[in-house]
Amino acid sequence: MRFRSACLVALLSGTAAVPAYAETGSDAETSSDAAATADSAPAPAPTPKAFTTGVAKGRDLLDTAISASTLDEHDLASLSVSSIAGIMQNIPGIRSETSDIDGFSAITIRGLPLAAEGSKFLQLQEDGLPVLEFGDIQFAGIDQFLRADLTLSQVQAIRGGSASTFASNSPGGLINFISRTGETAGGLMQVSSGLGHDLKRIDFAYGSPLGDGWRFHVGGFYRTGEGPREIGYTGFKGGQFKANVTKDFDGGYIRFYAKYLDDQQPIYGTAPVTITGTDADPQIGFLPGFDIRENGYASPLTASYAEVDRNNNPTLIDGRDGLAAQVKSFGIEAQFDIAGWSVTNRFRFSDVSGEYNDNTPFVTAPAPFFAGFGGPGASLSYAAGPQAGSAITDARLLALSARIYADLESLDNVTNDLRATRVWDAGDGKLTTTAGLYSARQDIAMFWNFTSTLQDIQGGGQSAPVNLTAGNGLRLTDGGTLAYGFAVGLPFGIYHNRYDVDYDIVAPYGSVNYQIGKLAIGASLRWDKGQVNGQVFSANFGGGRVGVAPIDVNRDGQVSVAESRVAILPLTQPAPVDYDYDYLSYSAGVNYRFADSLSAFARYSRGGRASAENAIGTETLNPLTGRPTDPAVQVSVVKQAEAGVKFRKDGLSAFLTGFWASTDERNFQITANASGQAFVVPVNRTYSAKGLEFEGEWRKGPFAITVGATFTDASIDKDANNPAFDGNTPRHIPDFAFFARPEVALDKVTFGAVINGTTKSFAQDTNQLVQPGYVLVSPYVQYRPADGLTVALNAFNVFDELAVVQIGAPTIPASGIANVQVMNGRTVTASLRYAF
Repeated sequence: MRFRSACLVALLSGTAAVPAYAETGSDAETSSDAAATADSAPAPAPTPKAFTTGVAKGRDLLDTAISASTLDEHDLASLSVSSIAGIMQNIPGIRSETSDIDGFSAITIRGLPLAAEGSKFLQLQEDGLPVLEFGDIQFAGIDQFLRADLTLSQVQAIRGGSASTFASNSPGGLINFISRTGETAGGLMQVSSGLGHDLKRIDFAYGSPLGDGWRFHVGGFYRTGEGPREIGYTGFKGGQFKANVTKDFDGGYIRFYAKYLDDQQPIYGTAPVTITGTDADPQIGFLPGFDIRENGYASPLTASYAEVDRNNNPTLIDGRDGLAAQVKSFGIEAQFDIAGWSVTNRFRFSDVSGEYNDNTPFVTAPAPFFAGFGGPGASLSYAAGPQAGSAITDARLLALSARIYADLESLDNVTNDLRATRVWDAGDGKLTTTAGLYSARQDIAMFWNFTSTLQDIQGGGQSAPVNLTAGNGLRLTDGGTLAYGFAVGLPFGIYHNRYDVDYDIVAPYGSVNYQIGKLAIGASLRWDKGQVNGQVFSANFGGGRVGVAPIDVNRDGQVSVAESRVAILPLTQPAPVDYDYDYLSYSAGVNYRFADSLSAFARYSRGGRASAENAIGTETLNPLTGRPTDPAVQVSVVKQAEAGVKFRKDGLSAFLTGFWASTDERNFQITANASGQAFVVPVNRTYSAKGLEFEGEWRKGPFAITVGATFTDASIDKDANNPAFDGNTPRHIPDFAFFARPEVALDKVTFGAVINGTTKSFAQDTNQLVQPGYVLVSPYVQYRPADGLTVALNAFNVFDELAVVQIGAPTIPASGIANVQVMNGRTVTASLRYAF
């Protein structure tokens, strides 16, 4: 399933004004901290960086048989984005569909399919442990619970390779967001504000040694404002606070850390546009007064609506809560030496909850079309706003919307990763052995609700709900609500579900690596075993379960037509969940370092990915046994082969990797028919992709440029449900994507740009309608009038490019209207930062 829309643009442009530096630490940690002198120095030349993510022991990338990337503080400061998914657009091999809000993104790697929202094959970590065990929980994308701010030191990404054996559920790759830990004394204070839009933000970070081996770091941010798209209310509100304290001692360290995140953002859902031309060359335009680059589909007049909660009791849902995330976490990380072994243990408990509030136009048409829902003589009128009660007699455009609400009651998780590594003398070489044990528990307690409403389409946050009245005067809607469930197109109570499930995971793993001279050979193995227990409530399991009832939802003392059939949960008839799964992952590679500046590698890997609630939906779970009806849905397997060369000398570095990846996918996804109406289809396919990844950097004096590119040839190899798809290209996978970051750093002024581009792709798997490619140019300028003080200006998408992220139709509809998700238009942000 997939309900997606466009996300938000760059607002941490102040970080685009914050060059800083990274230091490589021990095997178990890589962090850095701001110093007051960072503002005036040019970017450093590429230097050997110890890469610690998804490997047994931190090493220079030229000594590892993996394809990996590192974004350090200077790299992060150059980006015109602040979201997690936006940052990942600047890593080769990653396909990240976002408009720069955290969450509600679709992320994949090396051409693996985008069948669902979130990140199925790519695991996201924070300081070496997963944010969530599963990256594609419906309505709870993994990046929703992670934020980038001035506490972030480094981003390390490994594509394929040993990612599958050094972390669970990461067969495609692994991205680790690493925090600063206070090695050097210094702090930052930054304020930023949108120019031409309402969004204000303050960031801070400070760390320092304390003496006697102790050091600390604290930091965070707070923001508020409507945002870069007009919605008529404060859409962004909240922030986070992070703190850690470390004690260093001979042979290791111990660290205590905590995070508090409470933040909400608007969801810029898919919105209607005009679409003409041909499938091969579509021309996308805007409805009158509704440029979706600048306007959201939300409005104060449509934000709140009545519904029932997880216990079938009437409640009021406030859509202004948007995409909300609350995280309270505490962790301990330690490294120490025992009898020649370097032992590392990471532990974290996270209390995670949130909300998902979306408003997606399901059908867009002239008003008389919807008047027809009420039969002969039916009429339409405004239900709220300045025109409340006024009749709609013309053919203005209205929309039947799907209001999607998910209460993410508990996504709590507790994780522990214990490993021990030792280097042995073995003949003329060195043998490195690692043994580890990973254990985790992930809760999924959540409730979904869908509501059908009528509203008009207006920009400026002025959209209003619309009532439908039958010819005999009988009101068929409640304040714009047509049905407390799906009104058309899908079964009435479908996806009205409640989950209360626990996942217990244990995974022993180990690796060996032998290095002799310039040659290194290694292999690793991991066995994941999971136990899943709990229950699911849904009338769609059948067996006499009742899924509708008359309820006075709006509590006005009477049951209206719309209230006569309200989707409810069979609270006394849950379906049990009780099953086990296991899978084996392995990886083997060889690396040869021809010279200090040149190496080459090759690797083959196999990794597994356990399914979360997709395996226990009403379409997949046997409500009698508590097990998925098809055991194959429990785990997807990814196989990858790769080979590459790495070069680094003086101010030049260049990494080139060729790859092949394949997977099987059993899932459900939202697609659309020729008229643009959405529906759900089961997916039972095998996919494969091959391609090239390139990443390079050149620095000389004040000049610097970083570039990356990915060529991908992806294919649906076999579709068990619809052989007509065999050989087609998976949707939203372009042949070519690239980024570039040129920069000139002078004494008091730095200027540069972030350029992201992609070629065309297909809107859907039918390979009919082409989704246009785009190039986004986001320049920035930084001025340092005094020591420690930086003033910056950033313009995201300065040329106001119409950048299409997805089109919700397989071909141009006869109506000429389709739902489209796009990036934001030109968005300018100014910032002031002080380093001390």
